[in-house]
Amino acid sequence: MEQSSEYREQLLESYKQAVRPLLPYLPWLEQSAGKKASSLYSGQDIGVHSVSFPVYDGTLLNFVREAGKSPLMDRNYAYIYTRHRICTHQDERNMIQKAGWKEWDILRGILSKYVLGGRTKGNLWSEAVSEQIFYLVIRQMQEIIEFWDKSPANGKI
Repeated sequence: MEQSSEYREQLLESYKQAVRPLLPYLPWLEQSAGKKASSLYSGQDIGVHSVSFPVYDGTLLNFVREAGKSPLMDRNYAYIYTRHRICTHQDERNMIQKAGWKEWDILRGILSKYVLGGRTKGNLWSEAVSEQIFYLVIRQMQEIIEFWDKSPANGKI
């Protein structure tokens, strides 16, 4: 029994360490819901002579950079989507809302799809902000940690 409790505490501490750098972005992610976090650069008639490219909000880029170097990234996120039959944004929201301690890998998979996938598919980062996917995943992770943390700091990350 003690080993089980010890293991849970170690796992919880690793979850805290992984999520902590992303928490300062929660207010921005909440405020940015439904808004575009990128625009197409169109200065100097670039659309006439070349391919236009996206310009992202600086806060979004910082969030993606932090998330990308965290242990929350799962390069096998496509398997999570296939295994749980996640196809639409509503499916993602439903899985996020139902996620608990045992579904941490699902939250990691959803976050990874947008962070890692956005490196090659330009609209994924902005889509995750406007559809509130980033916000919902990080918020659910925070709630799971606060629920299971029985430390003297009262579960605050």
